[in-house]
Amino acid sequence: MENTENSVDAKSIKSLETKIIHGSKSMDSGIFLDGRYKMDYPEMGLCIIINKNFHKSTGMTARSGTDVDAANIRETFMNLKYEVRNKNDLTSEDIMELLYNVSKEDHSKRSSFICVILSHGEEGIIFGTNRPVDLKRLTKFFRGDLCRSLAGKPKLFIIRACRGTELDCGIETDGGFDDDMACQKMPVGPDFLYAYSTAPGYYSWRNSKHGSWFIQSLCAMLKLYAYKLEFMHILTWVNWKVATEFESFSLDSTFHAKKQIPCIVSMLTKELYFYQ
Repeated sequence: MENTENSVDAKSIKSLETKIIHGSKSMDSGIFLDGRYKMDYPEMGLCIIINKNFHKSTGMTARSGTDVDAANIRETFMNLKYEVRNKNDLTSEDIMELLYNVSKEDHSKRSSFICVILSHGEEGIIFGTNRPVDLKRLTKFFRGDLCRSLAGKPKLFIIRACRGTELDCGIETDGGFDDDMACQKMPVGPDFLYAYSTAPGYYSWRNSKHGSWFIQSLCAMLKLYAYKLEFMHILTWVNWKVATEFESFSLDSTFHAKKQIPCIVSMLTKELYFYQ
């Protein structure tokens, strides 16, 4: 005997199919979406640089070379017409207050927002001079529902910090490159946008004289291509530059001949060009 509780007649199926079709119609609404972010507001936007040296009293190791990174970032984004604000050696509470206050500013005449963090870190956290702070707590201030004047505009977080203690020993490869790079040592590991200096779980390298591999490469690629390429393309070139042009040198074999690969996490919905 048929179980009437679980049976569905033809009329019900047809009705259900109609609902499914109607329910999915919004996926093809016919609305034309511009493929680029609007970048011709009166101002390009703010670039906040949070830079940490870590005095020995904090118990954290000094970050020699970080001021070189900060100066390089400042020059690069000022040349791109951003208003740049430098903040040094902030506590975690200071960082929270700074970004909260910035999120409450009127960004209606600004095209975008950039926050650069140069600090010690671990996966998902960065360090103030007194204690760590969850990165999500910092970025949430800029969500569209909490910072309406930046809703629909690109919000870029550039983070030069370790995400763990793993070291990338590299691997020899013989494919995917030009003939003159037939055998190249490469790293093992290959809206909001997060541009991390390194892959999850890995150490991030910094040169005491020239600054970090990542910031050196980012600034170099922006100077070359900011008015030519889309930002994700630029970041891909940054990945390539860090991966192919840098390798650690240390008298300690544990830290010698190591590699690095940056990591891009994008929730952008349009292409980002630093010009309109």
